[in-house]
Amino acid sequence: MPTIMAPHGMVTTPHYLASQAALNILKQGGNAIEAAITAASALSVVYPHMNSIGGDNFWLIYNAGTGEVKSLNASGRAGSCATIHHYNTQGYTTIPTRGYLAANTVPGVISGWQKAYEYSQHNLAGLFPWCDLLAEAIGYAKNGLPVTPSQAYWTSTALDPANPEFHSLNHCEGFRRTFLKKDGNHYQAGELFTQYDLAATLDLIATKGANEFYQGSIAKQLVSDLQANGGVLTLDDFNQHTADWVPPLCVSYRNYQAYNLPPNTQGLASLSLLNILNNYDITALGEGTAAYYHLLIEATKQAFADRDRWLTDPDFADIPLSYLLAKQHGCDLAARINMSKAANEVTVLDPKGDTVWLGVVDNKGNAVSLIQSIYYDFGSGVIPRETGILLQNRGSYFSLDPTHINCLAPRKRTFHTLNPAMLLKDNKPYLVYGTMGGEGQPQTQAALVTRIVDFGFNVQAAIDAPRWLYGRSWGAISNDLKIEGRVPSAVVEQLANLGHPVKTVDNFTDIMGHAGAILIDPANNIKHGGADPRGDGAAIGY
Repeated sequence: MPTIMAPHGMVTTPHYLASQAALNILKQGGNAIEAAITAASALSVVYPHMNSIGGDNFWLIYNAGTGEVKSLNASGRAGSCATIHHYNTQGYTTIPTRGYLAANTVPGVISGWQKAYEYSQHNLAGLFPWCDLLAEAIGYAKNGLPVTPSQAYWTSTALDPANPEFHSLNHCEGFRRTFLKKDGNHYQAGELFTQYDLAATLDLIATKGANEFYQGSIAKQLVSDLQANGGVLTLDDFNQHTADWVPPLCVSYRNYQAYNLPPNTQGLASLSLLNILNNYDITALGEGTAAYYHLLIEATKQAFADRDRWLTDPDFADIPLSYLLAKQHGCDLAARINMSKAANEVTVLDPKGDTVWLGVVDNKGNAVSLIQSIYYDFGSGVIPRETGILLQNRGSYFSLDPTHINCLAPRKRTFHTLNPAMLLKDNKPYLVYGTMGGEGQPQTQAALVTRIVDFGFNVQAAIDAPRWLYGRSWGAISNDLKIEGRVPSAVVEQLANLGHPVKTVDNFTDIMGHAGAILIDPANNIKHGGADPRGDGAAIGY
């Protein structure tokens, strides 16, 4: 695939229809935030197995007028009735991954769209009415869209009784009603798929505003269904929800400034990884060599060790961010890496995720890096009647061990794998990038940055290049080192000899996530966009 280049604006998303919808907004004079809301709302309809308005999102926004990077946390908090005791008394030692008890956090997506929209109106001369930004999404939900191969595959997987990760969706009535045909079979790729209930819900949000989701009829419908089926969210939980502007995290990488989101996201791990790599001459190792892969994998282990010790809702713990992202700490972690042997004392990893990332840069230089998720594919599997809203199961990642850093507590935000990224040069966006893929997100981000910054890859080549995954990702149970089959067998053998538990996987497998990126050439302001061939996305510009 070629890198897409355009002089004015650029958008990349994991679904071509969402990319087109966002580009239409840019071409009519809309700004990056308006285009991002359009893309995000469209994705919630056209890529429903990966995200939903029943999930969460996180934003990085660059204001070209002020040179400021803003970060927005639109993740939901656990319900006021979501206690460890409540789950223990029902016989649970871990939170279920599917069903009503998995849907224990308030969905934050709509609040994120709303807060970003308000910022756009007040600070970026926003042009479009709120309702216009949701029009494409409503149209696709009401009139239908062709099912992607990705949706067909993951629906089939979700119904496979031999797959312990997904078989419970067979018992989710809302899932069957929404994602299966009347004869009980799932939709095949290319068949028309409509979502009338979701269309009606989005129309309410478009005409009455985002508050309808948290304080109006939609909130009442959701809570009524949840409580009738043993759920733990209350109307007060919805009424009190807010998305929050939070200070972004930043570290230097070479001559660039890397930005990401603070806890409760794993942006800490993504930046820590770059902070460690700063201490190595990566170009001397050679891209695609065993030494290159080994270094990035070992740096990942060190960054994840810090993450797993500290990451939770910062309102419930004192997280020493300045120390964890200090240059000296990065140097200390780098010194622990043995280039001749893989470390094996790192705790086994567990999180996984199902997510969409999108990026937008407009004609004025404003930029958005946005990530939106429902955690597992199809989230909790719960779709309250007459809403069409697929609720996330992000809260199932809470621990029921009261001594765990990420233990469940009412009104607490859980550990999030989500983290949108942005690289600035001379205080202007140079690379807007991100990916889905749970544990793979920091690793793929590091792959993109090193291949573009250290090795001079173009954007699409960096996305296309063979990838690896240490730990778990979306749809993958095992904890090992997965590496795409395009990596030469000699390199794979060298990694195994270093002590890595290597497993070769398919070329361009979506286990590696769906990445995207936009590079802004500082010499001429041309935008270079790329989308992942592992997904169904497109980078397009004008």
